Amino acid sequence: MAIDNLAARGFEAGAAAYEMARPGYPDAALALLVEEFGLGDGMVVCDLAAGTGKLTRRLVETGADVVAVEPVEGMRTQLAAVLPGVEAVDGTAEAIPRPDASIDVLTVAHAFHWFDAPVALREIARVLRPGGGLALLWNERDESSAWVAEMSRIIKWHERTVSRYQHVNWATVVEDSGHFDGLQERTVAWDQMMTSEVLGERVRSISYIAVMPLPERERLVAEVISLVSRLPEPFPMPYTCRVQWCRAL
Repeated sequence: MAIDNLAARGFEAGAAAYEMARPGYPDAALALLVEEFGLGDGMVVCDLAAGTGKLTRRLVETGADVVAVEPVEGMRTQLAAVLPGVEAVDGTAEAIPRPDASIDVLTVAHAFHWFDAPVALREIARVLRPGGGLALLWNERDESSAWVAEMSRIIKWHERTVSRYQHVNWATVVEDSGHFDGLQERTVAWDQMMTSEVLGERVRSISYIAVMPLPERERLVAEVISLVSRLPEPFPMPYTCRVQWCRAL
């Protein structure tokens, strides 16, 4: 199945900005995956829709054997430059290039909303070993910070289809697939340290902004950067990392 056209065009255009400015994943989130799934030596982990490897590099730290699956060539190129020792392959959530029952844990970092969920969950269940783990991670900007809330207003974040994942009951989606036990959830508050330059790249990395005409894109970048003009650098961008996990039946 082809990936969403906006995702394909936006992430291809914004791959370098994505690598430079998108947040990674906090220690507490990684510790949770280790605790729940026993990640470590001898385990095979698939990071699905891995992007530039923001989560992939944290998974490698556990000592597990990690394979990254990513359909956008520009993102895979960035990942390979950062993680030359990791196998990075072309593939989608609906057609994962892995044999049946070959994966111990499969992760999806801030990408599940781009999938055809019923098809993807069936395919994920196929590649997982019985009792294998599925983890969904979501980095969400903390809009209790006034400037972050204003950033979302400027870029019209909540008017975009891509933002609707925040209001989807993923537990119901996973349960309805019939392939997994109940989805559990824990949230972690954390900060990504920023500069105005990195914040500009953060805006450029957003899929629907990456495909805008250059003048419109740079106007938005300038407006967002103006919000932090009085903050000493580096300054924190607050996030909430939402970790959801379950096991294959």
